Amino acid sequence: MTGGTPDPEPTVRVRPAATPADLGRAFAIRHAVFVSEQQVPVELERDERDAAARHVLAWFGDVPAGTGRLVAETPGYAGLSPDLGPVAHLGRIAVLVEYRRRGVGALLVVALEDQARRLGLSMVYLGAQVPAVGFYHRLGYQAYGAVFDDAGIDHRHMRRILGPTDGPRPAPLADER
Repeated sequence: MTGGTPDPEPTVRVRPAATPADLGRAFAIRHAVFVSEQQVPVELERDERDAAARHVLAWFGDVPAGTGRLVAETPGYAGLSPDLGPVAHLGRIAVLVEYRRRGVGALLVVALEDQARRLGLSMVYLGAQVPAVGFYHRLGYQAYGAVFDDAGIDHRHMRRILGPTDGPRPAPLADER
C-alpha cells in the first residue's frame, strides 16, 4: 500500500524467449503446469519441435508467469484446407496458477499471433484443452472436429484466420484475469 491506496498490479509484458536463460524459464513453467499440475508424463512435455519453435515468455512485473510457442506447419496441417497456406501452430501455452485470471494467457496468445503475422502466416491452429475452449473462443477461435486425447487430456481443434491487424480484442472477463 502506498499512501493508503493499494499498490497497482504489476504490468504484464510478453517478449520472445531469446536467451538460454529465458528458454529455461519457459521450460520450468511448462513443467510446473503440465507435468506437476496436470500430470502429463515428463517424456511427452518436451519434444523435438521445441528446437525450431518460437517461444515467448510472459512477465508479471519481474516474475516469469507464462509461456507459449509457435511452430510453422505446412499447408493442410490438422485437417485445415491447404488453400489457406502454411499454418501457425500455437502450443504449450501455460500460465502459472498464481498468475491465472489476470490476462496473462490472452496476452500470450496475442503475442504469438503477432509473431505469426510477422512470419506471413494468417491461419492459426491450436489444440485447446476442453476446459479452455471458451477462453480461446472469446479470443476469436472456432472449434472444429471431435474431441481428441493428447497426453491423457481431452482437447478440441481450434482455428482462427488472422487479419493484417486485428482490431481490439474483447477484454478478459473478470474471472479470467
